[in-house]
Amino acid sequence: MTGKAELDTLNIPAHVAVIMDGNGRWAKQRGGLRVFGHQSAITAVRETVEEAAQLGVRYLTLYAFSTENWNRPKLEVMALMQLLVHTIRQETATLLKNSIRLEAIGDISTLPSNCQRELAESMELTKDGNRMTLVLALSYSGRWDLTQAAKRMAVDVANGQLRPADVTEATVESYLVTAKMPDPELLIRTSGEQRISNFLLWQLAYTELYITDLLWPDFRKEHFQEAIRAYQRRERRFGKTSEQITVS
Repeated sequence: MTGKAELDTLNIPAHVAVIMDGNGRWAKQRGGLRVFGHQSAITAVRETVEEAAQLGVRYLTLYAFSTENWNRPKLEVMALMQLLVHTIRQETATLLKNSIRLEAIGDISTLPSNCQRELAESMELTKDGNRMTLVLALSYSGRWDLTQAAKRMAVDVANGQLRPADVTEATVESYLVTAKMPDPELLIRTSGEQRISNFLLWQLAYTELYITDLLWPDFRKEHFQEAIRAYQRRERRFGKTSEQITVS
């Protein structure tokens, strides 16, 4: 694995999204409970955030908890929520020190009140961070995002604030929870699973996918560098031919 010096600093994706998968399997391989895997994943999160900021990534979105995750065993969900509160409280000072702004997307109202409180406090404290925005996708799914966008558009149509004939792709994007950020240019998924798991369905339309067999707790900054390196080896055509890209 080559080093950071091999990266093209002029070709760093502005927005990287990560599906952090494999915590449960990692714990099972070591004879522990699934929550042990979630606890052990904090180092992977910390190193990924630090490396992304150092490389110049502007937005880093981590798929922390999906709407489907509510269907997991109650004890695991409770442990995850407690871990979330503890981690946010513990890492806020580091985010402030590194000028990283914390934001969240998803149906935040479904989170326990203490999670909502810690999240709101950390977002308020870090709101002036301008080096990178760390986005936590919590109680989020792509279908939920599209559904809530459709509902909000329907309300505006009913109130005469939006005409159906005027709806464009840009209109839809403006109603998504990611409206203020660019679409991800790179999606990293750990654990080797070949799917996007209901994550950013609209936003990933032309995103480059990087899938590694590593389980998330084992993911480190050198692995993030390798994902960026793989991204830089790709030719992004957006429906055009290679010849058209070369000419332009």
